[in-house]
Amino acid sequence: MVGLLGVSRLIDGINSRVGRWLAWLILVAVIISTVNALIRKIFDTSSNSWLELQWVLFGAVFLLCSPWTLLNNEHIRIDIVNSALPKTVRNVIDVVGHALFLIPFCIIMVMVSGPFFMRSFSINEQSLNAGGLPQWPAKFLILLGFIVLLVQGVSELIKRIAIMTGHLQDTTSGGGHHASAEAEAARLLEQVESHNAR
Repeated sequence: MVGLLGVSRLIDGINSRVGRWLAWLILVAVIISTVNALIRKIFDTSSNSWLELQWVLFGAVFLLCSPWTLLNNEHIRIDIVNSALPKTVRNVIDVVGHALFLIPFCIIMVMVSGPFFMRSFSINEQSLNAGGLPQWPAKFLILLGFIVLLVQGVSELIKRIAIMTGHLQDTTSGGGHHASAEAEAARLLEQVESHNAR
């Protein structure tokens, strides 16, 4: 289990760094969108390649930052129900969810998107819009996004099993950064109330 936890830490470190860096592409997409809009209004001209680049950048962030989101427990879940459950039940739900849903779904998507990308790459598929971008880089993002999400899913499964078997301390509350902020707010509120009671 120690070796698997080492692999998990390596995966987490890589996906955390990649997520932090790629999140900046949102700013790049906003700048491109703003400049494109200004040029269209001022000079009454536009470029399909710049419009498509915005979509590709957004797709890159969405697909390649999803492992970072999973790592930080920021993925969508029903927090009201999840937070009311005991930690042991939440751990079982996470193991079942990762093993039976997330990982198999990612494997299927990798198997489907691989040939989808290769076909596009082999013919150097271009945009249907005049002056648009090649299509294969965007299709490669789909394949790459599900590969890195699959790897992060394996890391999360390793950690959850390690927690359940006592090899790793459960430090996550299931709500990621939001839960940490809520816990800190509750702690501060408790301090204020105890100070006022004096």
